[in-house]
Amino acid sequence: MTKVNHIKFATLFAITVLLTTSIALQSIPAYATHNTTPSRICGDKICDANNGDDAEAEREQMRQQVKSGPPPEEPEAPVEEEAPEAAPEMEEEMAAPEMEEKMHGWQTATGTITSMVDPGVGHETHQLAIILPPTSNVYKGILSYSASEPIQLVALHGPLAEGEDAGQAIWTPDGTTKFALTFIDPETAMGSWMFTGNALAVHTMNTESFTASYSVSYMENEMSDTVMTGTITSMVDPGVGHETHQLAIILPPSDKTYGGLLTYSASEPIQLVALHGPLAEGEDAGQAIWTPDGTTKFALTFVDNEAAAGTWKFAGNALAVHTMNTEPFTVSYSVVAGQ
Repeated sequence: MTKVNHIKFATLFAITVLLTTSIALQSIPAYATHNTTPSRICGDKICDANNGDDAEAEREQMRQQVKSGPPPEEPEAPVEEEAPEAAPEMEEEMAAPEMEEKMHGWQTATGTITSMVDPGVGHETHQLAIILPPTSNVYKGILSYSASEPIQLVALHGPLAEGEDAGQAIWTPDGTTKFALTFIDPETAMGSWMFTGNALAVHTMNTESFTASYSVSYMENEMSDTVMTGTITSMVDPGVGHETHQLAIILPPSDKTYGGLLTYSASEPIQLVALHGPLAEGEDAGQAIWTPDGTTKFALTFVDNEAAAGTWKFAGNALAVHTMNTEPFTVSYSVVAGQ
């Protein structure tokens, strides 16, 4: 190659390099020519490290989402969203009177039941059929029944507190939880029984199962001053002329008249007492009288069933049970009364 040709080749090569460099520089994004910090991804776009406010805002949004769940979409009819929350409250308000009526009103049940082995300790050879299961409230009602053999009627009272099992009949499923037992044996396969208690059942002392058809009308009553299940020990009767007797007051004297039903189980046969009054002067004209001081006087209804357990429908200004013995007795009871 001649010298002239060599010069021409060198010149052409230099021009080509310059053109290539110029084109390459034009294709580089503008931010690469003034930023030496690596780029990063912000969402679906590229952003640089100097854009810190936007990045921190995005992180804060994510933190809030973690705390409170996904961000809400565009609000849609807020009134309609609140409506489902209000509906259950309205339903509860509408249902409340029905629930109240169920708890405090009369309920009825009719059925046929087959007995099973009595789970009570000491009753392993007996048969039992539960009609109304134990409750912390007090049942009051009437049972009519027809059984395949003569049966006994059972009401339970309790459970008893420690030490309250003091001579009255007891039923216990485990030796620890104890109920007082009202046990009535009418010696018949059919009949009716008015009762109060924390449970209702029918029973036989036979090993073979029996069948009973029944109808029961009852109320389940919450505890109050006149609705109670309890156990009390008698004390010396404070009545004049009763100093050698024992008395246990269930409903104290009131100027309003009680009316209700008592079912009881005592440690010995007891008498049932209702007081009426106090009497006005001159009204104590031959009827039985009870007075604590010789001045304030009550007429006395005194019923001696010669039994330690039973049911009594009563009315009066006070309710008590009594013996003519000097030793105290224990009585467990359920009473439902109104005034």
